[in-house]
This record gives sequence, structure tokens and C-alpha cells, in this order.
Amino acid sequence: MKTEDAIVEILKNIGEDPNRADLVETPKRIAKSHDEIFSGYKTDPKKAIKKFDANGYEEMILVKDIEYFSMCEHHMIPFFGKAHVAYIPDKHITGLSKIPRIVDIFAHRLQNQERLTMDVANTLFEELSPKGVAVQISGKHLCMCGRGAKKADAQTITTCFRGEFKTDSSLKSDFFNQIKTG
Repeated sequence: MKTEDAIVEILKNIGEDPNRADLVETPKRIAKSHDEIFSGYKTDPKKAIKKFDANGYEEMILVKDIEYFSMCEHHMIPFFGKAHVAYIPDKHITGLSKIPRIVDIFAHRLQNQERLTMDVANTLFEELSPKGVAVQISGKHLCMCGRGAKKADAQTITTCFRGEFKTDSSLKSDFFNQIKTG
């Protein structure tokens, strides 16, 4: 069954008339939006990383305030927020734009925030072989805001540390301090 046909059935199941003038194009619009929202399935995040020589650079590289939008895999309702991603290079760095791209690739799949956080950290750790990786993601989940618990101001924060970030508390502190500063 195509997405458009499935949406027609959903409209019928909720008591709507899919032939109503305002709804006639809805199945096509939803199918088109699904192509964009779930585009992460069509891209290998490992191929998004381009490696460059670190040229001796050994300090933390942080890209913060990366906006993302994803869909909860349990309810197919959006969640969104910001990601902060840092790594300490060993021999390789990657282009700064690749980090938000990796976040987007994983976010544009059915997700839960915990796995999204780990997916980003693990991909960078495996592909760049850095000394360490730190990822913090904050999210507002509409499945928790608009239904169920109905806590509109609740925010979820997840973290994932690999390598030296996992074992060195001063690195963790530095990461948290840098994401707090403007």
C-alpha cells in the first residue's frame, strides 16, 4: 500500500471524508513530507564524513546549537531541539558542516532521543578514531507535551561520551561549560 492510500484510510478511520475539498490533496502532501522527514534512511552517515589531516590539532572541536527535527518511533509524533557535538581529534578532523549533517541524517529517521544521541557519538568515534567524543541532545517531545503526560514545558536531555570524554571528568566539565557559554 502506498503512503497516499494509507492516509486515505487513516482519514476514514478518524471519521473524516477524504473527498472533502480541503482534504483531497492531503494524502499527496503527507507522502511528499514523508520523503523529506524520513530522508535519513536514504543516506549513509558514514559517507557524509570527509576526513582531513588534523595537522597536529589536539584540542576540542565543538559544534553547538545544532537544531534538529525528528519523529518519535513510538508515536510518530515530532520531537525537536538542539544537539551539541564535540570531539578531540587524533589524526583526523572532518568538515564542520559534516557534524550537523550527521545529526540530520539520524534525526530524519524514526527515532528515540537516546539512540539519536548514541548514533551521532558512535559514528564520529568509529569513523574519525578521535581521542574522544561528547554529544548532548535536548529535546521537546510532542508525544509528551500534547498527549499522555501533557507536560508542555518538559525537556529531555541525553548525553553520550566516548573515549577520553568518558574517563576524564575535566574534559566533561569543559564540554558542559563550553555549551553553556554564548
